[in-house]
Amino acid sequence: MIMAQLHMILKEPMMSPPSFKVQKESFVTGYRTKVARNANLEKLRTNYLFPEIYERELQHINKYPNAKVIRLGIGDTTEPIPSPVTLSMATYALGLSTPEGYRGYGLEQGNKELRKALAETFYKDMGVKDTEVFVSDGAQADITRIQLLLGSDVSVAVQDPSFPAYIDSSVILGQSGDLEGNSGRYQNLEYMKCNSQNNFFPDLSKTPRTDVIFFCSPNNPTGHAATREQLQQLVDFARENGSIIVYDSAYAAYISDSSPKSIYEIPGARKVAIEVSSFSKFAGFTGVRLGWSVVPDELTYADGSPVINDFNRIVCTCFNGASSVVQAGGLTCLSTEGFKKVKSVVDYYKENANILVDTFASLGLNVCGGRNAPYVWVHFPGSRSWDVFNEILEKTHILTVPGTGFGPGGEEYIRVSAFGHRQNIIEASKRLKGLLS
Repeated sequence: MIMAQLHMILKEPMMSPPSFKVQKESFVTGYRTKVARNANLEKLRTNYLFPEIYERELQHINKYPNAKVIRLGIGDTTEPIPSPVTLSMATYALGLSTPEGYRGYGLEQGNKELRKALAETFYKDMGVKDTEVFVSDGAQADITRIQLLLGSDVSVAVQDPSFPAYIDSSVILGQSGDLEGNSGRYQNLEYMKCNSQNNFFPDLSKTPRTDVIFFCSPNNPTGHAATREQLQQLVDFARENGSIIVYDSAYAAYISDSSPKSIYEIPGARKVAIEVSSFSKFAGFTGVRLGWSVVPDELTYADGSPVINDFNRIVCTCFNGASSVVQAGGLTCLSTEGFKKVKSVVDYYKENANILVDTFASLGLNVCGGRNAPYVWVHFPGSRSWDVFNEILEKTHILTVPGTGFGPGGEEYIRVSAFGHRQNIIEASKRLKGLLS
């Protein structure tokens, strides 16, 4: 019966996602409440980066309705989720229609079996226990929950460039000051410069102490995976200063060399680091939504109280747990068969990245990333990143992301995503060579 229902579902045509238009700043002239606007939200300089990219795509399509636009901007996966994974989700969902298969609320911290599988699959021999793993609806949501955990009175350091959610959530929580003119920097946030001149790792000898350090490896957007020596420096720096590292390993599955895939490979990290990660780019769950965080028992506040207790309270207060249907799919991803199949999709994107790296390198451009990450970070010396974005979109109908969307350190760069169908990657390569050669 379940298989017959599943067959009917799979025969249904896919619906196009509804269009979303970014709302520009406006003010109502009629009736108003007496509630003041959150002053921290007033500090945000613009719309969030990726809806802004989508808005520009819509404008371009309206201008060139017959153009074939190739989307190498927003890092959204394109290849189908392996069928064993979707079958497990469909079977679980259809089982909810039966007395035997129905389940209601699950544990806020996540399915016990999935937590155990995550600990054994990604943290074997690192001392991570299943009780330290919290299953979520994605790394980005977990970043916000961690910010709630830390509160507004902490000082924060971020890589520059870095994923914009770290900075925007810091501003919203009140951890920052105002935007400093046209610099692209917020007051009271420490921007750790990470570029080709310093091997994409900050000079910690010149970095002031902060309570919290956001660090992503492989980095989004540069694609650089920190070495073992670099991460040991980071952990030692945090221990010396009594700081907490929030380590984002969402792209660890793309690491091809000996770079660590988890901060917990580094001695001492369990005393200073929280790790967040995701099924989005590892298993194609960008629209399905599933992730996890690890909060070690040894991580404590200045008063000696365990951080994990407070994080558990945040999770139980703000979250009813990840979808049980999605968790069934996550568990299948970590099975022997499922893991092999999702890894093959990751390998497909890595091959795409190699094509893009070779394309830009053949044009004499300085290219970073692409070897340990699905992103290629391309330097256009002397050019403004939004100008490069606009020219490529206008003349080739290819969407990228301007580097300054990831912070002031991204000026003169664009980020190009390797998420795409192979024929589109090859076509993009031809168009880019035609424009830039």
